[in-house]
Amino acid sequence: MAKAHRARAHRTTGRKRWSRQVTEHSDALTLEKGVFTKPSARAVARSLKRSADRSRRRKSSAYRSAMSMLTFFINRAGKGLPKSRKARLENAKDELRALYGKEGKTTRKSD
Repeated sequence: MAKAHRARAHRTTGRKRWSRQVTEHSDALTLEKGVFTKPSARAVARSLKRSADRSRRRKSSAYRSAMSMLTFFINRAGKGLPKSRKARLENAKDELRALYGKEGKTTRKSD
């Protein structure tokens, strides 16, 4: 029975490592350490913008690369986030849109 438990634990850990590895070693962006734990949505957005603007490896626009990384983190790596932190990251999307002058294209419902 212990052997089956070990196999299941390894499988779960592998999934967590996969999304973490994408976040840390993305081919598109080299992210600042702790970017998704910044204290404000604006700080998160500014860090992502800085990384995207500096990247020479990205395949699409800086805006799309930054937004994709943020969305990926929220959907995959951030599944178990507290509501307040997830809300901060969702607000970072709006901040990122504003930084890139894409303000008119919001897709979120207002509360």
